[in-house]
Amino acid sequence: MYGGIIAPPLIIGNAAGVSPADIGLLVACCLFVGGIATLLQTLGIPFFGAQLPLVQGTSFATVSTMVAIVNGGGGLPAVFGAVLVAALIGLLVAPFFARIIRFFPPVVTGVVITMIGISLTPVAANWAMGGDAKADDYGSLSNIGLAAGTLLVVLLLSKVGNAAISRMSILLAIVIGTIAAALLGKADFSKVSEGAIFAFPQPLAFGMPVFEIGGIISMTIVVLVILTETTADILAVGEIAGSKIDSKRIANGLRADMASSAIAPIFNTFTQSAFAQNVGLVAITGITSRFVVAAGGGILMVLGLLPVLGRVVAAIPTPVLGGAGIVLFGTVAASGIRTLSKVKYDGMNLVIVAASIAFGCIPIVKADFYAGFPTWFETIFHSGISSAAIMAVLLNLLFNEFTFGNTKNASVFSAAPPRMVKQDEICGLIEGDHFENGKLIDKEGYEIPVVSPDEFEKIQTGQIQMPVPKLAESQDH
Repeated sequence: MYGGIIAPPLIIGNAAGVSPADIGLLVACCLFVGGIATLLQTLGIPFFGAQLPLVQGTSFATVSTMVAIVNGGGGLPAVFGAVLVAALIGLLVAPFFARIIRFFPPVVTGVVITMIGISLTPVAANWAMGGDAKADDYGSLSNIGLAAGTLLVVLLLSKVGNAAISRMSILLAIVIGTIAAALLGKADFSKVSEGAIFAFPQPLAFGMPVFEIGGIISMTIVVLVILTETTADILAVGEIAGSKIDSKRIANGLRADMASSAIAPIFNTFTQSAFAQNVGLVAITGITSRFVVAAGGGILMVLGLLPVLGRVVAAIPTPVLGGAGIVLFGTVAASGIRTLSKVKYDGMNLVIVAASIAFGCIPIVKADFYAGFPTWFETIFHSGISSAAIMAVLLNLLFNEFTFGNTKNASVFSAAPPRMVKQDEICGLIEGDHFENGKLIDKEGYEIPVVSPDEFEKIQTGQIQMPVPKLAESQDH
């Protein structure tokens, strides 16, 4: 999750136009607060923490929304204000979330997660071109070539047989890409030594939070999605670990999520959530001890006390990040597609997915689409993630919750007939006939020839001979 936890501060910091030293501070703060959140979630205190092996870190779900807030002119203080209020709202609704989670089925969460990946793809493309549109080498072949080389390393490392290397492919590719950039003279580490090596994160280093209604509404929508994701992670890791999961434990886990998210802006960082990739790691390794993960949280805190590490990360050339970001952000979109694969498209769900994703893509492909709208409206809908989430929730309510007036197969999108077979196509089958490896086999294990209508007529009239039945390959022994 290290590669995932450092990406949001890099994206937000670059969008806000802060210095490399300040980006280093954001990275250190993300690590520090991620460690605190992990300890709270794993060890727990009364009413806070699911006490499960869940790694917490800066949520990717809010990145697109935070970029929209920054681009709206609010800067980092407006982002921190929106995160703070949205987290407090999430903290209030956490105990009741089990009752409203039905309004966030896979057709909604799948759309939102997919849009997170899609909406971040322009960020990866901008990084691959150099990150700074005013620079002389922006969009040069050398920048894009460096990004392509990093992407190639990610793919090659993912291909190797070693599971540990494959899982760390993005992080290792960033290291290799940075070394290559340094050899080519495209990496500058001169500012890494500027500043303290060890330091406690300075609270409110970017000023007091600023509260803008549009940013708060937009962030609250995404926080509801984060609560949905964390609930799914709690259920998943509970099943893997063989732990009993009830509504009380879910509420404790969600409160830990939101409490750490509310503290995060004080320490110059963003919303916290459970990292789903670490849930998969628990399943792969079979190590289900929450104390092992708590130790990982302690390591994150120590790393967060080393701002020099943050400055090293901030010095990574943006084309290298662009190459890794293509896979990283694409993986997020793929996770959403995987969630959408669980959806049944026999009703209006296809319309919900189609309209929501298209609506979410509008501000991505046409950034000035909402320029004529009020500022608060533009802040909410300028984010593809917020646009898609609002549309998906409303359409899900309209078609799947308020079923009055629904007519089966009324939509042109869902009117395709079900799969069926004509009666005369199966009249020759008898009990025991079955398909095996793409061949029709009878109950004795002999392959039944499948012929065309023309061949069937010629066999019937004696023009050609009937194929000799033979044992299927699986029956030869």
